Amino acid sequence: METIKAYVDLTRIQFFFVWPLLFLSGLFLSFPAYGGFDWLLVAKAAAIALLGFEAGFVLNDYVDRDLDAKDVEHDKLTKYWRVFGRRPLASKLVPARNALMLFVVLAAAAGALILTLPPPHSYWVLTIMLYSYAVEVFYQIKKRRQGFPLAQLVGRTDFSLFPVAGYLVNGQPDMVPLLYFLFFYPFAQAHLGMNDLIDVANDEVRGLKTIPVLYGLRRTGQWVLGFTALHVVGALAFATVLKPVAIVGVAVGLLLLIVANIAVQKKPTPESALRVLPMFHVAMLIYTASIILSHLL
Repeated sequence: METIKAYVDLTRIQFFFVWPLLFLSGLFLSFPAYGGFDWLLVAKAAAIALLGFEAGFVLNDYVDRDLDAKDVEHDKLTKYWRVFGRRPLASKLVPARNALMLFVVLAAAAGALILTLPPPHSYWVLTIMLYSYAVEVFYQIKKRRQGFPLAQLVGRTDFSLFPVAGYLVNGQPDMVPLLYFLFFYPFAQAHLGMNDLIDVANDEVRGLKTIPVLYGLRRTGQWVLGFTALHVVGALAFATVLKPVAIVGVAVGLLLLIVANIAVQKKPTPESALRVLPMFHVAMLIYTASIILSHLL
């Protein structure tokens, strides 16, 4: 039972439905222009998303396994992301070798499914997957020693390319995935700032140069606000390729982010950020679900 709990925390499996929805939102945007709607393709894309993202979670923990052992707080971000509130590799509940093997198996399974897509779609999606894993390692290592948040600015391109990869499962690299990226990248940066704000005590102990460690809590709140503002601008451009249902979903999500930002600007502390972090995740779910729904109605 303890082993099962450890792997649940390692994979953050309780969020299993989120990553396929994000990936599929990109895929569904491709259907009006390129056709090809098929439930088997949708299922295949969902499996690619789940396996690929879970592999990324495992890779994240594997690279940071030694630093994570220095954590002094487990009641905030750790408990939020992990059902049982533990970091399995840092606490030796899962051997590092087993985690590395799990990453290889998950990534290989995702890669095998990607290669069943017709070229050049398979090449595009596989390239994004490999790039994302490389950037994840870069992010984890670079943030240990930097005076400028390059790790954060480059590192979140992987998350931002996830729905783009979903689009390229069926579509071509045109204006739609570019607008999705420009819409989603500022969201990813604002979300990262929230996570860093919550986890600042652990990052200070680990010696990581995250946003609050570099600039303090108040400026981290400004980081979140600034990227949220860019996210709003991106939403205006993205809305030009969305259907009405999706536009409403994006508007509702933006309202949630505005409420979250008001709370953080008023009191930029780990506690206030933790209270409103779910609003970011609900907003993302509304974005993705409304995009998918708009193409099913």
